[in-house]
Amino acid sequence: MDSKKIGQLIYNIRIEKGWTQKQLADEVCISDKTVSKWERGAGCPDISLLSRLCELLGIELEALISGKIIKNEETGGNMKNTQFYICPQCGNIITVVSNAQVSCCGKKLQSLNANKACDEEKLSVEVIDNEYFISSDHQMTKDHYITFVALLTGDSIVLKKQYPEWNLQVRIPQLAHGRLIWHCSNHGLFYQLI
Repeated sequence: MDSKKIGQLIYNIRIEKGWTQKQLADEVCISDKTVSKWERGAGCPDISLLSRLCELLGIELEALISGKIIKNEETGGNMKNTQFYICPQCGNIITVVSNAQVSCCGKKLQSLNANKACDEEKLSVEVIDNEYFISSDHQMTKDHYITFVALLTGDSIVLKKQYPEWNLQVRIPQLAHGRLIWHCSNHGLFYQLI
C-alpha cells in the first residue's frame, strides 16, 4: 500500500464532497489529526476503518487500497453491446453498457460471454400483434432452466425474468431487429439474431 497515493485519494474525495477533515473524522469516529496524517501520507487507515471509509467516500475497497480510481472510457451507447453478470449466490441479473467492476454477495463477478446458438438451441420466435412471441421446449426444472430472455436493439433492452416452474413463453414488443439473449442455468449465455 502506498500511503501517499491513499492519502491523496482521501484528500481529493474529501475536498470534492466539501468536507473538512473534522467532518470526515467525526463520521469515522477518529480525530481530525488522524485524517491529516493520512492525507499527508504519514500513515494509512487501520483495517477496521476501511469498510466505513469506503462507504463514506463512495468508492470500492480496491480503489482505496490502490490509491487510485480507474475511470472507464466512454464507449458509446449501443445497447447491443450490453454485458450480463449473474450472481451465482442469489441469482441477481446485472447489466452494464460499458466496462465495469461488478460485485454481488461479496464476490467480484465476471461478465458472461454469449455463445451463438446453433439451430437446435435457438428459441422459437413468432410475430403476433406487433410482439415477438418467444417460446421453447427447453427444460424448466429447478436445476435446469432459462433464467431470463432479453431483446437488445441499438437503443433499448427489454429483459424478462423466467422461473423454473414456468413454461418458457414470453412476449416482447417488436421494437426492431436485434439480438435475442437468454441464459441457461446449466449452459450459460446464448444469442440469436432476430
